[in-house]
Amino acid sequence: MEQQQQYVGIDLHRRRSVIVRRNEAGQTLDTVRIDNDPVALAAELAKAGEHPEVILEATYGWYWAADVLEECGANVHLAHPLGNNWGNRRVKNDERDATDLVDLLRMGRLAEAWIAPPPLRELRELIRYRAKLVHLRTNLKSQVHAVLAKEGVRVPMSDLFGVGGQVLLDKVHLAEAYRLRVESLRDLIDHINREIAMLEEQTAPYFAGDLGYHAVQAIPGVGPVLAAVFVAEIGDISRFTSARHLCSWAGLTPTHKESDVTVHRGHITKQGSRLVRWPPSRPWSDNAPIRPSDVTTATWANAGAPRSAAWPRPANFSSSSTTACATARSVAWPRRGENRDGRSPVRARLVSWFPHSGETAVLIEPTGLRPNHSMSLFATNR
Repeated sequence: MEQQQQYVGIDLHRRRSVIVRRNEAGQTLDTVRIDNDPVALAAELAKAGEHPEVILEATYGWYWAADVLEECGANVHLAHPLGNNWGNRRVKNDERDATDLVDLLRMGRLAEAWIAPPPLRELRELIRYRAKLVHLRTNLKSQVHAVLAKEGVRVPMSDLFGVGGQVLLDKVHLAEAYRLRVESLRDLIDHINREIAMLEEQTAPYFAGDLGYHAVQAIPGVGPVLAAVFVAEIGDISRFTSARHLCSWAGLTPTHKESDVTVHRGHITKQGSRLVRWPPSRPWSDNAPIRPSDVTTATWANAGAPRSAAWPRPANFSSSSTTACATARSVAWPRRGENRDGRSPVRARLVSWFPHSGETAVLIEPTGLRPNHSMSLFATNR
């Protein structure tokens, strides 16, 4: 007798989880609460037969559960927490959450997220941790500037943490409390610099021979660091059928509300990876923002073409841009104090550009993002 297909919904939590099994007709076969353990999860999944359809939500710590389920032969689905309509539920508990997940999957109404393979998840972990360290370093540098301002110390150089700035910090006379804080901040900055350098060494082998990593650097304003972010966060670019889908996934498209003859477009949704959304929303060069539509399969295909022919300077988009031009409002709308027709040039250090030489290009490092913001080379030839 042929076994009936079963559906399993898992409401995953930090310590315990609720598992609900249903058949194709929607009848509940079993409901159980287990402690989060790979052996216990595999034992409960075995009751659903071979290759069950399993759904869990993309919430805190779902990696291990998805890996265990796939090893057990299940067809794993990842529910998007914000993409599903849960309705007006007067009763909400773990059992109801797991049951609703099963029903959404069974009826084909599930807003599903992509499950990145384990190697890509490891790369994302390193890239995101590096971004977090850079953010912490920027905060520490801002604190140094704030302490000097309290003591009325004038900083004549543009980079306080360059060679000249370090000499100034060594010679400046501060009160004892301010001196201790500055020295502590400088020690923390040096330690974070070493950690960032270590991460760059660890992540460099991931991109050895990656044609997409080198091809995406042909986009004006994209260097090794941003290329690593795009490759790690986007993953398999072929899963997006067009640039519009990629922009929507990254949260760079405006909200759209339409009823009868009334159409309202609001701010961008800001759903998706913040690291992917951050570069396209900044003017990396004069009147040449990075458009999310540039980071598509066409970039990989046109990588061998001359740079001036394949990637012409994009126009300055207006605030009425929509998904048709794949540009968010924050890309084109000038900031306070800027000219609408033209932006203040953002200085950049461009040493070399070899997207196909097999070597890692030198980073285009914009210095006008925020005070004392800097990015070291993501990878160098060692």
